[in-house]
Amino acid sequence: MKIVIIGGSGLIGSKVVKTLRDDRHEVIAASPSLGINAVTGLGLNEALVGAQVVVDVANSPSFEDQASMDFFESSGRNLQAAETAAGVRHHVALSVVGTDCLLEMGYFRAKLAQEELIKASGIPYTIVRATQFFEFVGAIAQSGMIGQAIRLPPVLMQPIAAQDVADVLADIAISVPRNGTVEVAGPEPIRMDALVRQFLAASGDQREVMADPQARYFSTPVDDHSLMPGNAPLQGSTTFANWLSHSLRNVETA
Repeated sequence: MKIVIIGGSGLIGSKVVKTLRDDRHEVIAASPSLGINAVTGLGLNEALVGAQVVVDVANSPSFEDQASMDFFESSGRNLQAAETAAGVRHHVALSVVGTDCLLEMGYFRAKLAQEELIKASGIPYTIVRATQFFEFVGAIAQSGMIGQAIRLPPVLMQPIAAQDVADVLADIAISVPRNGTVEVAGPEPIRMDALVRQFLAASGDQREVMADPQARYFSTPVDDHSLMPGNAPLQGSTTFANWLSHSLRNVETA
């Protein structure tokens, strides 16, 4: 089976590429650095010739409102046209758990627009909404910096390892299209401030983390439902403690 991974050189995409190649599928890693650009359309038609499946894990390089909307709308329309021409039978897209609860932020309005384009395309699809990646915890910490302290809303979340997300995407790519949305989350719920506190402690970072119910998540108000999956999501197996231990070992041996 020929499968094209849009964003195939990134954090998630590179892992999906490896997993599917290990399973002996014909996989094309597509990204601007590899000469295939979904936003401009450069090289897209050629890459999709003979493809049965497209997995789109590309992400906007900017969280700014208009830039992210332009990115997801342009890439979405270009992909739809190229997939229609190539006869692609399954479009798989990575999105975010809680997207429709976070619409004060332009990035999530853009993700929702991307989802709507996929649903209206007529191409069989599966949208995979994932919770926040463990690899993103450092950015969450930085987003809450005010002075010398990190202020974060003490809301529930259920983050997941990037490899577990990639494994789910690879499995869905070779499965029958759902023509709907599935969610994937980590094995354990945890409050945001506690998650960041554990991350900093394990990293030897002595910055103080303060639970502030008035704090926002990247300028967006959140509560205990905003970042949590619904009932019965698919679950990754990697715990945060195991991920931390593995990540720190990799740093020490690098």
